[in-house]
Amino acid sequence: MATTRAEPEVIYEGIPASPGIAMAPVHVTARGFSAPEVYAIDESEIGREQDRFQQAIEITKRQLIELQSRLEDLSGATASSIFETHVMMIEDRAVVQRVLGTIADRLQNAECAFYAVMQNFLEAMRRIPDPYLRERTADIEDVAQRVLRNFSADSDARHTGPDDQHILVAYDLAPSDTALMNRRHVLGFATEQGSLNSHTAILARAFGVPAVVGLEGAVIDVMALAPAILDGYTGKLILHPAPDTLARYQQLAEAKARIRSSLEAVRGAATETVDGRPLMLSANIEIIDELPLVKRSGAKGIGLYRTEFLLLNGEEMPDEKRQVEIYSKLTCEMAPHTVIIRTLDAGGDKLPVEPLTDIEPNPFLGWRGIRVSLARPAMFREQIRAILRASSAGQVAVMFPMISGLSEVWRCKEMVRRCMDELEKEGVPFDRDLPVGIMIEVPAAALCADLLAPEVDFFSIGTNDLIQYTLAVDRVNPYVADLYRPTHPSVIRLIKRTIDAAIDHGIWTGVCGEMAADIRLTPLLIGLGVEELSVGPQKVPDVGQAIRSLSYAECAAMADEALRHNRSQGIFDLSLALARKHYGELLD
Repeated sequence: MATTRAEPEVIYEGIPASPGIAMAPVHVTARGFSAPEVYAIDESEIGREQDRFQQAIEITKRQLIELQSRLEDLSGATASSIFETHVMMIEDRAVVQRVLGTIADRLQNAECAFYAVMQNFLEAMRRIPDPYLRERTADIEDVAQRVLRNFSADSDARHTGPDDQHILVAYDLAPSDTALMNRRHVLGFATEQGSLNSHTAILARAFGVPAVVGLEGAVIDVMALAPAILDGYTGKLILHPAPDTLARYQQLAEAKARIRSSLEAVRGAATETVDGRPLMLSANIEIIDELPLVKRSGAKGIGLYRTEFLLLNGEEMPDEKRQVEIYSKLTCEMAPHTVIIRTLDAGGDKLPVEPLTDIEPNPFLGWRGIRVSLARPAMFREQIRAILRASSAGQVAVMFPMISGLSEVWRCKEMVRRCMDELEKEGVPFDRDLPVGIMIEVPAAALCADLLAPEVDFFSIGTNDLIQYTLAVDRVNPYVADLYRPTHPSVIRLIKRTIDAAIDHGIWTGVCGEMAADIRLTPLLIGLGVEELSVGPQKVPDVGQAIRSLSYAECAAMADEALRHNRSQGIFDLSLALARKHYGELLD
C-alpha cells in the first residue's frame, strides 16, 4: 500500500468552456513529448526509483555519445556537436538533483518525476521572449523523450495511467485532439490556452465533456494523479478537494442528473412555443460516430455536418467514393429528417486542407471556407458529386461556408449544376431539387442578405464567425475574450437584417453557431424570427425544453426592445430575464 499524505485543497480558476462536473485523478500532458505512466510509491521505494532514474540517464548518455561518434565519421565535428549539447543537458546537476528530490517529495515513480521536472523547465523556456532560446525547446524535448524510453519496464499493477478515467490537464488541445478523445476515459479537461469560443471548447460542449480553459500555469503546477474536481459551470479545477467540497459537488452532480432525467421524459417532443410557433431543432455534428448521440437527443435532423473533420486522419479529403459512403450513412440513419452537409470549411483556427508554403499572417482573413473550395475545383467537384449521390438515399441539403457576396454563390451553384449534368449523363440517381443554402457569417453577407436570398433556399447564421468579424475580435484569443459579445447591438441588428431579408424572399433562416446552444439567448433568437436552431447533440434537450417553455409573442416584444437598446449587457439581461422566468431550473 503506497503512503498517502494529506494535501491542502488548491483551486485554479479559468474560463468555463463546457458545463458539467468531473471527479477523477488528474493526468497531465505537456507539449512535445509523451507523458509516461504514473503510479504511487512507498517511502521505502524512493531509493529504488532514484536508482532507476540514474540508470536511464547513463543509458541515454552512452547512446548520445555513440551517435555523436557516428555523426563525426559521417559529417564532421560541427554536426556532431548537437549531441554534445544533448549530453550536457542530461548531465546538468541542477536537473538531476531536482528529479531526485521530486521522486522523494511526490512519492511517485521516477518517470513521472522526470517528466514533471522537464515539462516545468520546457514551459518556462517557452515563456522566454528570445526566439532563439525558445527554439531550443525542441532539443530538450528530444533528450527528454529519449530518457523516458530508457527507463526499465518494471512498473507493477498499481499504476494509474491514461487508460483509466481521468481529468486531462494540457497546455492546449487542437480540435482534432478533442474530436478523437476517448470519452470513456477522459471525463473532462482543462487547458492553459484557449477561449470560450475556440473550436476545442465548441467540440467539448458538443460532446458533453466538462471543460475549463485559460488555467495559467496549470501544466507546470498540477501534480499527476492528484484527486480533482473539474467544474465546467464556474471554470474551476479543484485539486485535493476537502470533504465538504467533495460532498457539495456530489450533491450538485445529483441535482443536474435529476434535471437530465426530467428532460429525457420529453425527448423527441415537438419543439414549438406555447403559443404555437414551431421551430426546427437540429444537431451539429463533426464525426459520424456521433450519430447514436444525435438519435438519443431527439434532434429532428442534422443542421450542420462539418465535413472538415474528414481531414482528421490526413491532409487530404477522402475520395468521392468514400465521401458518398459517409454522407449516405448519415442520410439513411437520419431518415426521414434532413441532413445539411456543409462543404469543406478549412483554414483559420480549423483543420488545414493542405500545408501552406508560407504561413498566413492572418489566417482568419485568409485562405479558408469557400475560398479554399473554389481555388481547388477538382476537390470541390468531388465533394459536390458525393453530396448529390448521397441525396438519392434521403433528405439532403448542401450549404456553403464563409460566403461574402453574390459571385461566390453563383460559382458554387454553377459547380452544382455541372455536377448534376455529369451525374445525369452517367445515369447516377440524385435529387435534382437538392436545397442549396449559405452560411451568413461575414458581415458583408448579412448586409447584402436581400441580394443573396433570391439565389438560395435557406440561410444558416454562423454566429461564431459573424460576431468575431463584426467586432474585430479573434474568438480564440484570450486577450480579447471579454470583447467577444454575442449580444452586441451590431450583431443583433445583422441577425435581424438577415432574417427579414429571408422572410421577404420566402426562405427560412436558422442559426448553427454557439448562440443557438446558449439557452440564455433562446428567447432573443426566437423573438428575432429564427425558424431553426442547430446545436450540439448534448444541448438538444435543454434547447428543446427552452423553446417549449416560451411564448413567441413575449419573445418578439422583448426582441423589439432589444433592437432599440444601445448596450450588449442590456440586451443580454433582457433575454436572460425571460429565460429565468420560464425555465430558471435549466440555468442554475
